[in-house]
Formats: sequence, structure tokens, C-alpha cells
Amino acid sequence: MITKSTIDQVYETARLEEVIGDFVQLKKAGSNFKGLSPFSDERSPSFVVSPVKQIWKDFSSGKGGNVVAFLMEHEHFTYPEAIKYLAKKYNIEIEETEQSNEQKQAQDKRESLYLVSEFANNYFQNILHNTDQGKAIGLSYFKERGFTTETIKKFELGYSLDQWSAFTDAALKKGYNLDFLEATGLTIVKENKQFDRFKGRVMFPIQSMSGRVLGFGGRILTNDKKAAKYLNSPESDLYHKSKVLYGIYHAKQTIAKEDNCYLVEGYTDVIQFHQTGIKNVVSSSGTALTSDQIRLINRLTKNITVLFDGDAAGMRASLRGIDLILEQGMNVKVCTFPEGEDPDSFAKSNTLEELTAYLDQNAKDFIQFKASVLYESAKNDPIKKAETIRDIVNSIAKIPDRIKTEIYIQECARIMDISEEVLFSTLAQMTNKEQNDAAKQPQSPQAFEVIKNQPPVKKVDVQYTLERKIIEILLLYGNRKEDFEDLVLKEADNGQLELEPVIQEAKVFEKIYLDLQEDEMEFLNPQFKDIYFAIIEALNQNPEFKIESIINTIDPILASEITSILMEDERYSLSDWHRNNIFPKTKADTVSQLVSETILTLRCFLIDQKVSQFQKETLQDKNMINREILEEVKDYSGLKMLLSRKLNRAL
Repeated sequence: MITKSTIDQVYETARLEEVIGDFVQLKKAGSNFKGLSPFSDERSPSFVVSPVKQIWKDFSSGKGGNVVAFLMEHEHFTYPEAIKYLAKKYNIEIEETEQSNEQKQAQDKRESLYLVSEFANNYFQNILHNTDQGKAIGLSYFKERGFTTETIKKFELGYSLDQWSAFTDAALKKGYNLDFLEATGLTIVKENKQFDRFKGRVMFPIQSMSGRVLGFGGRILTNDKKAAKYLNSPESDLYHKSKVLYGIYHAKQTIAKEDNCYLVEGYTDVIQFHQTGIKNVVSSSGTALTSDQIRLINRLTKNITVLFDGDAAGMRASLRGIDLILEQGMNVKVCTFPEGEDPDSFAKSNTLEELTAYLDQNAKDFIQFKASVLYESAKNDPIKKAETIRDIVNSIAKIPDRIKTEIYIQECARIMDISEEVLFSTLAQMTNKEQNDAAKQPQSPQAFEVIKNQPPVKKVDVQYTLERKIIEILLLYGNRKEDFEDLVLKEADNGQLELEPVIQEAKVFEKIYLDLQEDEMEFLNPQFKDIYFAIIEALNQNPEFKIESIINTIDPILASEITSILMEDERYSLSDWHRNNIFPKTKADTVSQLVSETILTLRCFLIDQKVSQFQKETLQDKNMINREILEEVKDYSGLKMLLSRKLNRAL
């Protein structure tokens, strides 16, 4: 187990915005950062990161927490994995206590698969660099491709021996379970026999955005026509090829920094570009581009430049991927290379300056590219030309932004020499068809339609809201000293009850605690109750109380609730008002008033509850008028009127 001192050091050192910035493109929004949710498909950013509080909240999915919670949600890490990841990122040495056999056996299947994949990755690298066959075949191949030793090691390239079970035997000898070797796809088991899937291939490890090995791609080097040239790991609990991009781990920071992602087809295209100096490049690993892969890029940038080789047939087949990118509301450019060249060969034969200049000069907007590719084969055939135009308009129809749609229609009209009116009419027909098709499906009731048997509108839970507000005040201002105007109930000369104001200085948490104790008020919500006592205890014990300290130690479910409470206001925080000479008051400016109003409102609510209870008791026994109850109702009603005056509003 990882020692507490190591965990504490990790929490003290790690910066939430830096860690999340490796996975999500964040933009400054006042004192916070905002970005697109990494947990759902959205176009308007609702993912908020607070550097001050060191917490995050995703309003589209409801998830939230601290830096470790993010890694556990996003990367599906266990708690120890997340701590180890952060320790590695910030160069913190991990101290561990010895695990018992029971604890080792308790490692879940997913972690076991990761361990097997990591062993395989190290094994293949060792074979490449330290065996005769690996150096003679695998290393020679990579050198012929022009890869330097530094690049080979950076991308952790390897080689699998051309023997039936060399890897499997080595893994079993090291104590790895055959079931996990089979589950990752590294070993094939048939009729009590086991052999290596990637026999005699150079190996490309496929990594997650955080750098963990998910699977492998292997290229055969012999001319065996029966064997596939490239072979990928099969689908597993770790590896889902439709959700993975090769090179994303090495490219993510540059993609966010350059605000652009180059998309290529093969492993060597990525590596060669990276070696030349262009690092914001990823590959779909030979599979058709998917929406999940596009969303992965969308977290880092809105701009994709798709790179094709000179093969016209391949380009036409890849045009379908462009429509998927457009549907995600992203900006697409396309760049092709001279005939006979691909991204790998072109990058290998050109300097960084030459490659950068070529990409800048030849990257076309998708509509220009699509028009040039399709128009070439249709320019002398009116029917084909009409189909080409319809194809282009169909792509434009995928774009959710209406301004972009209009600009692209104008551009298409210019390139294809056709009137804008015709194109807009065609676009409208396509849109109407989609709407009509959708209308055939069961829909929700339209405006002005009579709706029967609707469930009643859910009432606001006043006590829940007030309890939540008390938790928020304690978290934000619990340790602050404020002057509070206490109300002392006294009997006036005429015998009436009156509230007399008395100014007292106290810490916010002490004031709230004493008021709740005095009125014997208890939290009804069990989560709020647990959070309340945890905060009060922490504030009592530690004068230097920090929000992150309680989030890092409390139960994860309660920590998530705390995050939701703290980040609710951040979602709609105002910025740049001071620049316009508008200075709205913040909560921090009126803490004592906020505390007093919240407690008074809760008191009034509980008085109403008590009066309702008395009325119910009286109604249950209509034959008996309980004077004692009536007197209590009268007293409570009088107290509520006094509190109402103090709050300056009717209750």
C-alpha cells in the first residue's frame, strides 16, 4: 500500500488545472477554467475547473471531485493507480508498505490486464534491443524506415520473436495468469495449446491518453500472403479500437497548444511526423474513423486537418469520415500529398520547415477538397455533376452552426458554378426530409396541444435547499470571523414577545453550530448530516482548514456532493464586470447577513412545520379543543411575524 505521507505529498503538489489540461482543452473563464465535458457529447462547455478550490464539476454528467476523482472517472484508474500516475507526473518518489498475499489476490481483473500489457510492452522492447533476432530483423526494419534510436525508445517500439510461444512461455514463467494473457489477446488458446498472436512482427504499443498500454499493433515483415500485413489486439476490457487513437498520449499537449490536430492513417505516419518535429498528430490505426475517436480530439481542439496520400480511391473512401467530423461541429481541413507519397515518406524526405510550409500551403477547406476530388470525375457528365453537388450539400447539412452553413453554401456555389438559391433550396429539402422522417417517430406533445394526466409539478424542498446552503456557507466561510447581529427574545412591558438585537463576534461555523444546537434543529438529508458533522469536526480541530483537505479524506460519494455544492455558482459566474465599472457585491462581502438570513429562514420554515403539525393534531380530534395547542400555535405565529420583520420580507 502507498504510505499516507506519499499521498499527502501528491495532493499538495498536484495542480488540478495542469492534470486535467492534459486531457481537456481548458480556457480561462474569470477565476476558473472551462472546457467541453470529457464524459458526454456536448458542444457548449459545461466542464468547470476551479484552481483556487482544486475541484472540478461536469454539469452535463453531474460528476465532480478532486484531481484523483478525475483520473478515476476519466481513465478508470483505481485509487492507487491515480496516486501513482500523479506521483510520476510530479517526480514524487512513492513509498509503499508490503502487500499481503490476500491484497495481491484482490487486484481486480482490469488492473491484471494492465499489468500483463505492461509486461508485454517491456518484453517486446527488450527483444528488439537485446536479442540477435530482434536487432537483425526488428531494429533493422525500424532503422530502414528512418527512425532514430531516440524515436524508437520514445514510442516504445518492439519485436515479437518468430517462434510459436516465446512470449507466452516467458509470461507464464514470470507468473502471469494464462486467463489474463488470453483476455488481452496476446495469447491464443486452442485445445489446451497456447501460442503468440503477434509471432514474428514488429510491435507498436497503443496507449491511452494517460500513457497506459491498452493493446498492440503488429506488422509482419515476411511475404506471407496468408497472414495479415497489420494485426491489432482484439477487443478487450482495455482495448476498444473505435475509442482509441494511436499517438494521442504523445500528441495531446501539442494539440491543445497548437489548437489543431493532424489526422493520419498509419502508425509510421504518426512516428515519422513526430520525429520530423510535428507532434500534434494521431492515427485511427487503420480503422474507419468513428464518432468516439473524433470526440477524443474534440476535447483538445476544434480543428482537425486530415492528411491523405495521393491514392484517389482511398481519398474517396475516407470522405465519409469528414461528415462525421462536421456533425461534431468541428472545423475540417484536408491536405493531400503528391502521387506516390504518403505522410510517412513525405515527412522522411523533407525538413520540418519544408513539411510545415507544404501543409500550410496545401491544406484546403473540406468543401474545396471535396469539390476538387468529386468534380474531377464528374466535370464532363451533367448527371454526375449534379450528384456531386448534392453530395457536397449533404455534407454541409451536417454542420450544426447556421452561419458556417451559409458561408459553405456560398463557397460551394462559387466553386461549382451554380446559384446559391438552388443550393439553399436543396439544403432546405434535405433538412425538411430529415424533419419529416423524425416526425414519423413518436414525439413529445407540441405547443398548444392539450396534455392530459400530467403529474403535478414537484414542489421545491425548502429544507433540502436551506440545508445545502448551510453546508456551502461552512465550506466557503466556516473559519471566518464576522460580527453577527443576534436576536434575543424578550418580553416587553405590554407582555408581547420582542426580538432585541445584540452584536457579537464569532466564527461562522461556531455561530451556525450554536444556533442549530439552540433550536435543536437537525439535518433531514443523511448526506448533508454526515458532511455537516465532518466539516464541524475539521474546523474545530484545524484552524487552517482547507476545502481540499476534507474532499481528499471524506467518503467519495460525500466528496462528490461537496463538489456539486461548491461549483453550482461557478457555472454561472460573472466576469469582466469591473472593466465596465460595475461592482456587484459578492457573497464574501455579506457573509454575516447570509448566515443570519439562512438560519432565520430555516427557523421560519420549521415554525410552519410545527404549526401544521399542531393543526393536524387538532383536526384529528374535532370533539376536543386543546387550548394548550392553540396557545402554542399563537406563540409560534407571533415568533414567525418577528422573524419575518427581521428578514424584511413576508413569510
